[in-house]
Amino acid sequence: MDKTGIIVISICVLLFGWWFVEENKIAQQRAQYEASHPTILAASTNSTTTTSPVENTHTPSVVFDPNAPEQTLVLTNGRARYTFTSRGGGLKLIELLDYPQTVSARWKDSVSNATSAVSALNARTTVPALAVLGGESLIGDGNFALTQTATGVRAEKSFPDGLLLIKNFQLSSNFLVLADVRLENTSDKPLILPQQEFVVGTATPMDVDDNGQVEGAMWFDGVTAHDQPLAWFAGGGVGCTRGAPRPVFTAGSGNVVWAAAHNQFFAMVAMPATNEPALQMVARVVTLPRFQNVGVVTNLVSPRGIQTALVYPAITLSAKSVFDRNLVLFAGPKEFRTLARVGEEFNNHADQVMNFGSGFGSFFGIGTFFAKLLLSAMNAVHDLLGVGYGWTIVWITVLIKLLFWPLTAASTRSMKRMQALAPELAELKEKYKDDVQKLTSKQWELYKKNKVNPMSGCLPMVIQMPVFIGFFTMIRSAIELRGAHFLWVSDLSKPDTLFMIHGLTFIPIICTPDGLPFNLLPLLMGGAMLWQSHLTPPSPGMDPSQQKMMRWLPAMFILFLYNYSSGLALYWTVNNLLTVAQTKLTKSNIPTVATPTGPATNPALTPVSKKKK
Repeated sequence: MDKTGIIVISICVLLFGWWFVEENKIAQQRAQYEASHPTILAASTNSTTTTSPVENTHTPSVVFDPNAPEQTLVLTNGRARYTFTSRGGGLKLIELLDYPQTVSARWKDSVSNATSAVSALNARTTVPALAVLGGESLIGDGNFALTQTATGVRAEKSFPDGLLLIKNFQLSSNFLVLADVRLENTSDKPLILPQQEFVVGTATPMDVDDNGQVEGAMWFDGVTAHDQPLAWFAGGGVGCTRGAPRPVFTAGSGNVVWAAAHNQFFAMVAMPATNEPALQMVARVVTLPRFQNVGVVTNLVSPRGIQTALVYPAITLSAKSVFDRNLVLFAGPKEFRTLARVGEEFNNHADQVMNFGSGFGSFFGIGTFFAKLLLSAMNAVHDLLGVGYGWTIVWITVLIKLLFWPLTAASTRSMKRMQALAPELAELKEKYKDDVQKLTSKQWELYKKNKVNPMSGCLPMVIQMPVFIGFFTMIRSAIELRGAHFLWVSDLSKPDTLFMIHGLTFIPIICTPDGLPFNLLPLLMGGAMLWQSHLTPPSPGMDPSQQKMMRWLPAMFILFLYNYSSGLALYWTVNNLLTVAQTKLTKSNIPTVATPTGPATNPALTPVSKKKK
């Protein structure tokens, strides 16, 4: 590998390392973020009814009285259990019956991993999903009357000014809840209603081990999905630069097709059913109660969540008039095939809530394209072979390696030719050591004469980087890997920690307050990379410092990926082992090139010695 190849790989590794360190810094700052501020919303005159322009208003966070009497109704459709509440007249809790709350890990104590609870959305929050907020005239005391109907639940509330607010909820397939919200003026005079917030829900951490790095608020403008991660509310910034905490985020100008609150594997997405975009979306950080029954936990601040809502403009209801707004709420797993079906049904690209195009994977759309491709291929192989997702990753890696086999084999042959040119390159370097331009020109003449491409050594690595980025991006959100077992790995979406080495906290990136987790797969990955590097000869002319840097490359990958998903480490380990096998096989099929004592008979394979005896 020549100097250019070293630079390319170094830049890739440094970018990845920078991103990883920054994510950890932001996560730590998030834990210190304390925010309970007023919010600023905007309104416009866009509406299908008579609307009134409203200036920016300060709307305080709404907390329904926990001491007030509460009525609840629970419905289930076999895959999810829905708890409706009279406080706010919405969905208090959505429990996903097929997904456990916590996936056990062997090294954890029995107190923290012994659970039979299922994953719950909008849990431990005070504002229900599909609540309508917007000032006293739309909230009152916040209490609704709940009635179970033949198709779902009805929530109804009357206001002193004659406003009647009625919500009809109906359960559907694909984790969908259909909601019809009716604003009825029963009085004999017009009613001016302020701008309304239709609450999507609150993204919350699933358990005490969820650090919230991938919680966020998303919205879709009809073309692109935009994600605002929880870290943004902590102040954002680059490197050591951090801004002031941000209590609220607003976006959109009459083009909000849907808005979502999501964590790593689950999402709540509110979609206007009539294809009439909302005016804006708004997201706020909320403080959540601590997790219960997780043993003794010290030095931990309260967890945070992100509450997201659709914003609609102020309207004027004429006497004895009715205004309806229809919404569809998706509350379920970020399972690509399910979200794709929802997106096709409503023609709104709901699958973009998978968030494949953000963070490290957003460069030039690489993450989005390869993540979707790899996830679809992984599900296809899983369904076809009927094996677990660990073995599915192994098979996918084998298929990718077979696809790249001709390129890697050609690269190995070219590197063999480069190795044979080492004596002549050394002569050129000595002869033109005082003329860099002449040296470069002569080197390229030699490469051209012997049909050698100096970039061929790093080309396979550069081409495989998009696939690596795709795996990195896909594994971050693929719920198929959550709880998937493979050999000693209990969860392919998390590190394969076997036990903790207590007292070792000297490496901040990979250590925890409890010590150093012993993760086996990243170590095997580093060993396979080291083996591969020893089989790959250095490029002729490479100086010792570059060779040392290449030797440290496996250690850098171990450091960056040590606490990441074991599924990614599994892919990279298998890929490196297959590369080692291919390198040995390719080399064994290449005739040994000997330095001739006279003019070379095959300049494409052997160097031409210019020394005279």
